[in-house]
Amino acid sequence: MLPDSRQTEYLYPIPQFDLGKNDVEDFNQELKAFHEHFADCFERSESRDHFYRFMAGQFSELERKSIEPIAIAVEGGNVRAMQRFVSAAPWDDDKIMTKYRNLVKEDLAHPDAAIIFDESGFVKKGNESIGVAKQYCGSLGKVENCQVGVFAAYTSSYGYALIDKQLYLPQKWFLPDYEIRRQKCNLPEDAVFKTKPEIAARMLKQIAAEQILPFKYVLADSVYADSPHFVEAVETLVGVTYLLQVPKNTLCWLKHPGAITKQYQYGGKSLTKKVLSDHAKDPIALSTVAESISRFFWYRKTVSEGTKGPIVYEFTKRQIVLAQDGLPKKVIWLLVRRTIGDDPVYSFYLSNSPASVRLNTLVWLSGLRWSIEQCFEETKTELGMDHYEVRKFPGWHHHMLTSMLAHFFLWHLKIRLGKKSTSHYAFAT
Repeated sequence: MLPDSRQTEYLYPIPQFDLGKNDVEDFNQELKAFHEHFADCFERSESRDHFYRFMAGQFSELERKSIEPIAIAVEGGNVRAMQRFVSAAPWDDDKIMTKYRNLVKEDLAHPDAAIIFDESGFVKKGNESIGVAKQYCGSLGKVENCQVGVFAAYTSSYGYALIDKQLYLPQKWFLPDYEIRRQKCNLPEDAVFKTKPEIAARMLKQIAAEQILPFKYVLADSVYADSPHFVEAVETLVGVTYLLQVPKNTLCWLKHPGAITKQYQYGGKSLTKKVLSDHAKDPIALSTVAESISRFFWYRKTVSEGTKGPIVYEFTKRQIVLAQDGLPKKVIWLLVRRTIGDDPVYSFYLSNSPASVRLNTLVWLSGLRWSIEQCFEETKTELGMDHYEVRKFPGWHHHMLTSMLAHFFLWHLKIRLGKKSTSHYAFAT
């Protein structure tokens, strides 16, 4: 469940999804009107019909929501035709995404919104599906044969939705041994290897350049925080604040250690480099910083309402000097969260917030990342986001796109009907 945030403690609470199937008088007509918005994104009327039928199947009560059971269950469905539609038929993906983000803008846009980056794993058998490999699968918490997608979510005081997706392709998929598999999976010839943070950085730059969705915050976990490429992409955005989770062994100083410019000779040339001053101390790990902070500076905060009662952590913040390659890099805020008890577990976040930032603001930001986890849970458990059986590169992206659209469509209905949030939700089916 999303945090049951209190207005006195946070900038705004994130609403929970609480729309039930009995709240909508004519669900099918609502869905058809939604699809008409994307009619000019397909060349043929057959494709437009398949687009509607496929998403209608995602809202059905089918146990398995892959192409074949959907095509069999929906009126007018055809298995082979729908398979061709998802994996091979022309879609104007860019146009669909632009239209979609404008719809998200109408319903969810807020100047203090956040964009959140995270990946999600999809377990797969065999080795023929695009991008499949033995790699870490977050949904299982271990290494497994799977595909991994990088996603961006938009969250505000009005709700949350996935707004971008990209399949991560492990580096071995670009080796000569995989050429035949790349061709079978219709991977574009100009595709090149990109790390997850590089994919997220490209997404962020594109979203910002479009100027469709306003946002003030960017959130991500340590996979992205460890990447200078991603961090630099965020820091180029004027007025945008990030909060990035980082590992406990990240090094820093509590005070600036001092650096000097030293001259040296190399290849007959006189060069200079920055080094620590002779009196500077070695940097220390964030875990060491946290364990040394007096109890006086820890604040107890209720971050959510769990099934067994309130979930409470203790938080503190410090300005630190981040270390990179043994040298001071920049002054930045450190937010530390710890569990309550004799053997606390710590979590660490870095933020480029202004010096005047309050602890409550950083605590609130640390809770916003839960909304992208809700996106994954809701689209997988209710809409069949992880039920796909497509193998090709276009098919994966088309399935994810329809899942994102279906999820947002439900949020649109909730907002259009003026339904108020409650402490629980029931998904429409």
